Amino acid sequence: MPIKLIIFDLDGTLVDTVQDITNALNYGMGSYGLKELTVRETVEMVGEGITRLVEKALPAEKQLLRDNVIQRFLEYYSEHLTENSREYPHVKETLKNLNNFKKAVLSNKREDLSERLLKELDFAGYFDIIIGSDTTEERKPSAIPVLYVMSRLSVRPEESIIVGDSNFDIEAGKNAGIKTVAVTYGYRPREFLSDADYMIDDIRELLPLLQKI
Repeated sequence: MPIKLIIFDLDGTLVDTVQDITNALNYGMGSYGLKELTVRETVEMVGEGITRLVEKALPAEKQLLRDNVIQRFLEYYSEHLTENSREYPHVKETLKNLNNFKKAVLSNKREDLSERLLKELDFAGYFDIIIGSDTTEERKPSAIPVLYVMSRLSVRPEESIIVGDSNFDIEAGKNAGIKTVAVTYGYRPREFLSDADYMIDDIRELLPLLQKI
C-alpha cells in the first residue's frame, strides 16, 4: 500500500540544533560550578527530551539540581533558539518535492519550542501537524505519539513511515507498527540505526525510496 504520511524527527534529522542545545545546557549548569560540555558530549546525550538530557549531564551527586538546571536551560534556550541552528542540506528542497504526502514533525523537544524553531527557520508551513514531547502522555520511543499523529491525520499504519536519526525514532515506529527510515547524517552512529527498515545518507534519497515502497 502506498505511503501517505511521513513523520519526521526534528533535531538531527531536519535541523542541526546541537550547538544551541549545548550552549543552553552550559548556561543551565554554569552557575553551579560544573564543567562545560562540548558539542560532541552533548550529541551523545540528546534525543530523549530536556529532562533526560539534564539528568544525563549532571553528575550523580548533583541530581538534586535537576529542576533548577532545567529552568535555567529553558530560559536561555528560549531566547537563543535558532542562534546557531540550521536546517540540514537539501531539507527544504526535499519537503517541497514531497508535497503529495501528508507530513508531520514528531519531536522529543517540547511542542512550543518545536513550533517556534520551525517557524523561525521558515519551514513550519510544510507540515500538517507538529508534535512535541508534551503533546501526548508519552514520548518516543513510545508508540503513543506516533499513533496520535496517525489518528489526527486519518492515516493507517501501513500508509505511514517515520524518518529519524536515532534509535528512539526507529523504536517508536516499530512500536506503532509503521515502516522506519534512518538518516545517517544526524547525531547517532550507524550501529544505533541497524533496526531501521531503510537507511539513507542524504535526505534527497527519501522521495525515490518512497516511490519504491
